[in-house]
Amino acid sequence: MVEDYLTDRDQEEALRNWWRENWKFILAGIVLGLGGLAGYNYWQKYQTAQAEHAGKVYADFQKALAGNDDAQAGKLLDSLAGEHASSAYTQQGRLLLAKRHADAGRFDEAIKQLRQVVDSSKDEELGHIAQLRLARLLIQTGKHDEALQQLDVEKAGAFAAQVREIRGDALLAKGDAQGARAEYAAALAGDTKGEIDRATVELKLRDVGGDVPAAPKPKTAPAAKGDS
Repeated sequence: MVEDYLTDRDQEEALRNWWRENWKFILAGIVLGLGGLAGYNYWQKYQTAQAEHAGKVYADFQKALAGNDDAQAGKLLDSLAGEHASSAYTQQGRLLLAKRHADAGRFDEAIKQLRQVVDSSKDEELGHIAQLRLARLLIQTGKHDEALQQLDVEKAGAFAAQVREIRGDALLAKGDAQGARAEYAAALAGDTKGEIDRATVELKLRDVGGDVPAAPKPKTAPAAKGDS
């Protein structure tokens, strides 16, 4: 290599020249690296502080509900939603407040809270739960077609059997016994993991003149090669 033919002094001089030409780039890289690390640490601390604050507000919200102070609970939830709109605490709070409103017969307020969860939750399971509860309340308030619009079997995933059952309830409330019969039968046929109360759905199916299908067998994983 070329360095093998240079004297020690020549190599030192070459190193000095290289440093004079490149020190700014090296220093800039170090500064950027340290800045990025500091920014990451700041972001992590900020996220932790935000989560802790959301948890505290949620705990206060739960205390207000437990004390039957619905007005204070509503204010705390508004505060939580305003500062932590995407937090799971906010969505859980909305589900709890919706239940409180529904139990008290304040269906419009309950529906409002559930719609917000459906529209804004980043947690798919929470979104599905809110959607099912929303559909049930819509049926209870006579909005059968709107309830059906909420219930898309293709997008329901593990909640498909429950969606089928509630679709049956909506259709029956509309006077469509044949449609309800088909939905109840589909719910029972597709329920492989006990997502629904089979006895209840079987009773609903018999009430609309349907025949109860045999319970589906749970899917089992294929045996590994070499198993006897």
